Amino acid sequence: MKAIILPEFGKKNLQLTTIPDPKKPGAGEVLIQYKAASLNYRDTLVIAGKYNPKFPRPIIPCSDGAGIVLEVGSDVTEFRPGDRVMSTFAPYWIDGNAENWELRTTLGAPLPGTLREYATLPASGLVHRPDYLSDIEAATLRCAAVTAWSSLVRLGGIKSGDWVVVQGTGGVSLFALQIAKMHGAKVILTTSDSAKQSKALKMGADEIINYKETPSWGKRVREITNKRGADHIIEVGGAGTLQESVKAVRSFGNIHLIGVLGGGQGEFEFLPVVMNQVRMQGVVVGPRNSFIEMNRAFAAHETRPVVDKVFSWNDFRESLDYLKSGSHFGKVVVRLD
Repeated sequence: MKAIILPEFGKKNLQLTTIPDPKKPGAGEVLIQYKAASLNYRDTLVIAGKYNPKFPRPIIPCSDGAGIVLEVGSDVTEFRPGDRVMSTFAPYWIDGNAENWELRTTLGAPLPGTLREYATLPASGLVHRPDYLSDIEAATLRCAAVTAWSSLVRLGGIKSGDWVVVQGTGGVSLFALQIAKMHGAKVILTTSDSAKQSKALKMGADEIINYKETPSWGKRVREITNKRGADHIIEVGGAGTLQESVKAVRSFGNIHLIGVLGGGQGEFEFLPVVMNQVRMQGVVVGPRNSFIEMNRAFAAHETRPVVDKVFSWNDFRESLDYLKSGSHFGKVVVRLD
């Protein structure tokens, strides 16, 4: 089968090659054919060797994918050949809080990822694809959408009328916008791109802050919310934006720590967090049952992922460059069929 492998860290080492087909599914396993995979910022860090330099190589990159069931092993009753499915990020994390091994046993390293034609996975590592979505759309959901869902719904308890700040227009941020509007919340989105501002407003964003024109955007969030502050901050910038998030969030509000696009280290003033009893919660995707729960909600609202651009197998390096450029609005996908 075809696959993209990384024998050693570094984008230059990526190879589109042929590797042996996976084994036939045994008890509790399912053989699938991947049709599409989507990119996440984590993938760029894994490939560069910055996520975990101890990951065993070679690596098959990417954690998100969608495809079709070809064969099921004995004892599998949830799936049958022909079912359209999505693989999960951590195939053994079913519900609740994960054990350390469940949280560290993930597709895209250390387990082989989704940039391959076929995979034999445990049945617990798959969920059914909502019928109204294409394979390309479905491939975007597992990491970005479930992370946004876990932040706002599973951990944050979002309510109608809440104010949510989303940073930028990447996958997690746009899914958070959609989920917030689904729950009757109001959304403030930060971006410096006028074209992206217009698209975000069409998606339902209530307010836009240009963070280059207004670098102290935390103060502007306070103004918009009548000095109260936002109930939820989708924090994807890391050290580069966290201090503004603390200024923007209300007392007893939630800062959902998801990404480090602006850096993973820096000086930080903790006193406002303590004095205002701000909840800062790290979020790593979520369990399988949250994925299923989210899919039901998306289907009820016919929520569609925002797919910015689709690349082919041969253009995978270019897809990584495009993602790292920050010019995307939504998700970047690689077509595998």
